[in-house]
Amino acid sequence: MSLPPLPHAPPPAIQVLLSLIVIPAAVLDIKTRRIPNWLSLSGIVVALLLNTFLGELDGLWFSLKGLGVAFVIYFVLYLLHGMGAGDVKLMAAVGAASGPMYWFLILVLTSLIGAVAGLILIAVKGRFRKTYDNILLILISLRHATAPYKGHPELDVRSGEALRLPHAVMIACGTLLAIWAPR
Repeated sequence: MSLPPLPHAPPPAIQVLLSLIVIPAAVLDIKTRRIPNWLSLSGIVVALLLNTFLGELDGLWFSLKGLGVAFVIYFVLYLLHGMGAGDVKLMAAVGAASGPMYWFLILVLTSLIGAVAGLILIAVKGRFRKTYDNILLILISLRHATAPYKGHPELDVRSGEALRLPHAVMIACGTLLAIWAPR
């Protein structure tokens, strides 16, 4: 059994737009722990316009599908308090620019990079046991169809007790790897 082929890289104009969205978002997330609405929302608007310009109505539909898929998946994570609202809007902008299939590649790369960064953070902070316990709490909560953050503030990304990473950095790394890595 072979793996499906990777989606084609977006056109150069889209690659530049993606870079112009994710790099400032990563820098601002590191500095302020926030991703400003003006950056994500202007990224969405420019992505919709650029994809429409490049592909007419098919380009607009392509962009809207990417935006929708990215928004829905990240909004679920937001509802579970595992992601901030800025991350949802940033990934919606990335989806609007890249389209749904390429966005899934970006999501996988972002997730892998985030997992490695998370393991490094856990090691640096010496929180292996606490992380293991938290994973069990999450699995038990989900098995009982309850949100994991309820009753466990350390599982709420908005809590001061949570161990957090600037997720826009992971999104930027995943996006830049997807668009600029040689094939």
